[in-house]
Parts: sequence; C-alpha cells; structure tokens
Amino acid sequence: MNSYVVIMAGGSGERFWPLSRMRKPKQLLKLTSPDTMMIEEAIARIEPLIPKDRILIITSEILRQPIIDALPDLPAENVIAEPAKRNTAPCLALACSVIEAREGQDALMAVLTADHFIGDEQAFRQDVAIALAYAQTNDALVTMGIPPTRPETGYGYIRMTERTRPSTVARVAEFKEKPAFEVALEYVCSGEYVWNSGMFFWRTHALVSAMHNVLPEVGKHIDAMTSSCRENKSVALGLTFSEMPDISIDYGVMERASNVFTVPASFPWDDVGSWDSLDRMQPNDERGNVKQGTTLILDSQNSVVVNAHDGEHVVTTVGVDNLVVVVTNDATMICPKHKAQDVKNIVKTLREQGRSDVL
Repeated sequence: MNSYVVIMAGGSGERFWPLSRMRKPKQLLKLTSPDTMMIEEAIARIEPLIPKDRILIITSEILRQPIIDALPDLPAENVIAEPAKRNTAPCLALACSVIEAREGQDALMAVLTADHFIGDEQAFRQDVAIALAYAQTNDALVTMGIPPTRPETGYGYIRMTERTRPSTVARVAEFKEKPAFEVALEYVCSGEYVWNSGMFFWRTHALVSAMHNVLPEVGKHIDAMTSSCRENKSVALGLTFSEMPDISIDYGVMERASNVFTVPASFPWDDVGSWDSLDRMQPNDERGNVKQGTTLILDSQNSVVVNAHDGEHVVTTVGVDNLVVVVTNDATMICPKHKAQDVKNIVKTLREQGRSDVL
C-alpha cells in the first residue's frame, strides 16, 4: 500500500505581518532556519520516508504558482489549489480524492503542515512510521500528540486513555479546546493529555468512511470529487468542492469519530504561530533577544527584533523589554511580546482600509 504526504499550506500567516504577505506567507519564509523556507523544511524532513512524487501540497489559488516557483524539484501537478476557501475538512477530503484518483485503490495518507518546528527529524520520522503502520493495520484515525512542556493556553489538548500495542499508541478519549491557564496546568500535571499537533495519519478508505458516518455533508461529495480528479474535470470539481461547508477536520471528524488514536511524539515540537514563538527556536543573545538582519540592540532584553529591509537600513533599540519590532521595505510593526497574537488585527484593519498594497 503506497503512502502519500499531504502538506496543508494555504494559510496566510497574518500573525507574522509585515514579513508574511498574501503572496509570500510564513510557509515561504525562513523563520526557523536562516537558509531554508519552512515549506522546504517540511518536505526535507519527510522525504527520506516518502518520495517527492507522493508529496502533495494543498494550498490556495493565489499561492499555487508562488509555491511551484519556490519548489522547482517538486512536480508541479503535486501543488493543488483548493477551488474555494473552506477549511481543513474539505481540504483533506479533496486530498483524499486526489490520492484515490491516482492510486485507484486504498492508500496511506500522512497529513502534515508547513509551519511547525521539529527539533529531531530522525525521531519525527520514526514516530510517523509508527503512526502509519498502525493506520495501515487498523481501522483508525491517528493523530500525533505532543507531550506538553508548559501549560500552554494557545493549543488544543487531547486526553488519552489506555495504551494499545504498540505501547506508543494510545486511544483518544476526548479533545479539549484551548483552555484557561489554570485548566492547562491541571492537564499538564495529570500526565493524561498531549497537545493536538494537527498532524494526522489514516488510510484513505478510513477517512472516507469516517466522513460518511460523522460528517456526511462533506463525505457525500468525495466520490464525485474523486471522479472529477480522475477525469480531469476541474469545473465539476470546483462546483462540488464549493458545496461543502466551512468546517475543520478536528471539529468535523476527529472530535466525533470513535476510532481515534494518538502517538505521543518523541521529538521536540513547536507551532510557529506568531513572532513571540521565535524565542523558543532561534538563538537568543545574552539578554534573551532574538535578532535578524542589521540591528543595534542596546540595553534591551527579551525582545524580537527583525530587520527585513532590502537596503542599508539599520534597526535600533535602546532600553526596551519584551517587545517585537519588525521592519520591512514598506512597513514597521511594533508590539509588546504578549500581544504578538493580535498582529492579525492589524492585518484585518488594513484590509478594511483598503491597504492591499501592504498586504
């Protein structure tokens, strides 16, 4: 049974504005490595396990060509644009249809993202192999769970029950939404919870069956999409895709299905979600600052300072603490580090003001 990788890369990365833009969002930026785009990292760490001809990128129409241009070694037909903006459940139904149209039969499917930091690639591939092996031999929807290292309030949690064979696989009892700090602390201390990483593993037939059972408003369209993919009928595919609701795979399927399992990860992991996350994955100076580009940081601490200006521009700070400062050719963004999640509100306001020139 062939294995495929589906990398979801349609997000706009608004929390990384002004560096992240509509046509060059965070997955096409070098945020966790000075030399490599995040989407290149995602491909490189899974390619030793699954070859590039079976790695699919699902993205938006506006990003399809920029991704093709950025990844010349990936077959262009493996970069697939969603016909309309929906959510992760329709996205993965489409991916399932593409795979089944190509294979003509059941296949294994690993769902990854383009915006994760993973600290040990070999351990990551070992865990992926465990998840795929379990999915191949069981009627199971498998997720990768991240053992929590702090009472994080920005992630969803998964409560585990008994371990199965192999002992690295656990049955999922329930999913929990992003908790308050006190609740997150209880989760971490209990040892029963892992973070929901958003990485999934299943056979395509298992996903189709689950969607028919618990999310029929998506599942009922999969056969038609598979036929359209097989016959290369893009208009029909678009019409079918547009009929599906805007719903996430977590809420639509994983929280409702009864055959959900998790593999607790053995590798360091982080969600590269906003500027403050660079603290945890980029080198810090002696005062806890993260610096990129030409900068002069004096009497400042615990700050993220990024200079992405193309010219000889220098970005300086004096006496600041816990700030994020990001400068590009046409925009400057400054915020307290604890407000980094709110950078998306700047993008929302600029959009409302018609400032597409800086988006």
